[in-house]
Amino acid sequence: MRTANPALNKNTFEKFAFTSGSEHMTIEGTVNKSFMFLFLLLITALFSWNLFLSGQLQAYMIWFYAAIFLALIVAIVTIFKKEWSPVMAPIYALLEGFVLGFLSSLMESLFPGIVIQAVALTFGTFICLLLAYRSGWIKATENFKLGVFAATGAIFLIYLVTFILGFFGKSIPYIHESGWIGIGFSLFVVVIAALNLVLDFDFIEQGAQKNAPKYMEWYAAFGLMVTLIWLYIEILRLLSKVRSRR
Repeated sequence: MRTANPALNKNTFEKFAFTSGSEHMTIEGTVNKSFMFLFLLLITALFSWNLFLSGQLQAYMIWFYAAIFLALIVAIVTIFKKEWSPVMAPIYALLEGFVLGFLSSLMESLFPGIVIQAVALTFGTFICLLLAYRSGWIKATENFKLGVFAATGAIFLIYLVTFILGFFGKSIPYIHESGWIGIGFSLFVVVIAALNLVLDFDFIEQGAQKNAPKYMEWYAAFGLMVTLIWLYIEILRLLSKVRSRR
């Protein structure tokens, strides 16, 4: 089972000896934990948002970069130690909430109303793709998975190159600007991030069908949260480029 999400990859279930019984992964359990993660994320996002508005930017930036670093460490640990996900995944949600609160408040100060638009588009996309997947309109075939996986990998390489060039004061031209090429690139990334949700839905369904261990509910919800956060950030980036042209 292939998925472009680094937290939900095709090898995740291979080492488990699946057993029947009550203590195994279910779709309902994964959904409940996903809602819990979103609630935790919202708590720290609101705290971060208010901290930004207070004007204490110097102290704020220290916490912001610390949250980014810690969230990365927690995510890596969770991916390699899936059995720790009941503890690590909630911590990741809290840390990412702090980061998203800062980014959202910053973008809102530049483009009033952009955050509510990004949130609405993110969850609207999520609901539409979930309905399309459940109804069978979109199927996670092997070719579909391969295409999304390849596109996600290409986007990752572009962002990695951009990050490295940033140390030398350079950047890849056009794609990060508000011109039509930049908007087109962001739209492409949004589409790929959205399609990763289909792979995540498939991963969760397969895990439940194969009676994965109970803690995989936490891990699958963590993986879904990673995709939703990526999708929200990319939609925010796209909207900011469009608004910059006005």
